Amino acid sequence: MKGKRKSQLSRKQLAFVNDLFDGKLNEDKCLAKHNISTLVYRRWLGSEVFSSEIAFRIDAARRQSILIVAKYAPVAALKLVSLADSGKGETSRKACLDIIQMPNRASNGQDVVEQKETELSLSAGTARRVLSALANKEEQEK
Repeated sequence: MKGKRKSQLSRKQLAFVNDLFDGKLNEDKCLAKHNISTLVYRRWLGSEVFSSEIAFRIDAARRQSILIVAKYAPVAALKLVSLADSGKGETSRKACLDIIQMPNRASNGQDVVEQKETELSLSAGTARRVLSALANKEEQEK
């Protein structure tokens, strides 16, 4: 399907889309580089083939970003746990809040990439320190 879409784009359209999605140029600069008027660009956007290629590239970019976040989530979780255990008041408190919110954030990407339900498992000692840090912060705010 991808090859079919590309073969139906003109060389100029394909060059424009490639430059647009390589991340170096924004839309306006890409239009200027390829000497494309706003009127022509709007016509292209009205074309099913062109708009389909743009939509495909956007979806691919979203999938890529979700995969990157998923790949590094365990590293981030470990870092947060170590920060929660750091003994530095405000840093520990913020890390604890982020740890608590992680499962909610992970579920936001389910529409794009199907995810299994995950649980953040903490050792009893770490959980005790997280809850203690939150309780201490509440006491300080009173």
